[in-house]
Amino acid sequence: MLKSFREIAEAAKKVSAKKLVVSSVKKTDVELLSEAAGAGFIIPLMIGDGKGIESMIDGTPLAGLGHEIVDEKDSERALSKAMRFVREGRADILMQGAVTHQTFMDAVLDAKSGLRKGKVVSYNSVFQLMKQGKLILVTDTFINNNPTIAEKQLILENAFRLADILGIDVPKVAVLAAIEQINLHIPSTLDAAILSKMSERKQFGRVVVEGPLDIDCALSQVAAARKGLRSVVSGNVDIYLVPEIDTGHLLAESLVFFGRIETAGAVMGMANPVIVNLPFVSDASRVVEIALAVLLCGKGGNNG
Repeated sequence: MLKSFREIAEAAKKVSAKKLVVSSVKKTDVELLSEAAGAGFIIPLMIGDGKGIESMIDGTPLAGLGHEIVDEKDSERALSKAMRFVREGRADILMQGAVTHQTFMDAVLDAKSGLRKGKVVSYNSVFQLMKQGKLILVTDTFINNNPTIAEKQLILENAFRLADILGIDVPKVAVLAAIEQINLHIPSTLDAAILSKMSERKQFGRVVVEGPLDIDCALSQVAAARKGLRSVVSGNVDIYLVPEIDTGHLLAESLVFFGRIETAGAVMGMANPVIVNLPFVSDASRVVEIALAVLLCGKGGNNG
């Protein structure tokens, strides 16, 4: 089991370097690619203003490492070309460059020309808990706004694929809601109860799904026992499934900005790993995201 970002990076070093393509390259991308290529994770393929990219690379470690530049000044055509390279097998990983989130996600999720494979694409925030010596997943924190119960099932299955990459043998899931009791007027508690019963009947395989759980019952066995709950999930959660995007995104940002916990992320449900540039992911953790994408390539774990 991988227990830290350092261990993710070490595992990625044991996998052959993958071709990573990025369009509309900016200076910070070059710095990131320099570090990732220097670690042996990737061989960068950069699409954009060829002379501008060469100027940015000059004097950086990337200048002396294997890389490829494709000249295409139009940002829309550059992104389209990057995705085509991935579809054709000329690149393994797609990374967001200087294009906006909306433009990038609209392109990669396009039913005809994009890279989606699964019925539901979801974003998993990975946090390292240094004191506990483990990694946890929080999903979905970026893509699905108000998922249905059927979509939550698929979001969970995406998370299980990532958990497998991280070596989590029997993932323990807390399905979060406002309260730990089933309330007919709170839909998230009903969804959580259904997912929990599905797990009980082995519809997810070797996992344990518990819900509904509020935050304190998820985090503490003492709190759960005080409320009359007994579960192996309480106090030992591997995956937190949130009810909707507001909860997920705010929880991820709160853990980073208030809790000072480092996070990296993975988009699941794509034919190939896709790396998005989110503001609450630090530069150091973006390198970890590349390492994680390399591991997803190695085991095919990104497929939906």
